[in-house]
Amino acid sequence: MNSKYRIAIDGPSGAGKSTIAKAVAGKLGIDYIDTGAMYRAIGYKAGRENVEPEDKERLSEMLADTEIDFSDGNIILDGENVNSLIRTPEVSMLASKYSAVREVREKLVELQRNMGMRKSVIMDGRDIGTNVLKDAEYKIFLTASAEERADRRFRELQEKGREQSYDSVLEDIKQRDHNDMTRKLNPLRKAEDAIELDTTGMDIEQVIEAVMDIVYKK
Repeated sequence: MNSKYRIAIDGPSGAGKSTIAKAVAGKLGIDYIDTGAMYRAIGYKAGRENVEPEDKERLSEMLADTEIDFSDGNIILDGENVNSLIRTPEVSMLASKYSAVREVREKLVELQRNMGMRKSVIMDGRDIGTNVLKDAEYKIFLTASAEERADRRFRELQEKGREQSYDSVLEDIKQRDHNDMTRKLNPLRKAEDAIELDTTGMDIEQVIEAVMDIVYKK
């Protein structure tokens, strides 16, 4: 293995990308870059400073003065650990609102690429290997059948006490797949140099082991 490397994990909704990426990061002793948390951090800062997404001038100024990093599982916003501050429903709504803003997405991709240049990282999403880290040393396309992913999500909802039929969960999964694969900006697709890993029928430990094998054997 290289002394410094980047692992990009892409795949459809419900494939377990974040769960696997966090576990692999822990085993390798590298930083897991939680891209969703980065959008939460931006939403939190914008809300705190009363910067509206429509105010392009103030938003651009705020973004230019924003630094985000990860250290030992913690997200650091402008030098402050904001883990406990960005997990509220209010910040979740702000994150969703600002994630649709082109300037925000461009800023966060820039920060993500910079992290990958400075240190070893693992990152997951829909377009990490095809857009954010095009030259990542390890690219994995993590997938599973729609039925398998729907079953995982259905059981997760049941454990949380949330009522939703399996059929509706499956339909949601299929609709999200369609949306992700047909969106105009950086659609979901397998990078030409990515290794596809179909996790249908595999448990979490088996998937973690398979990813570790890819990293160590490549």
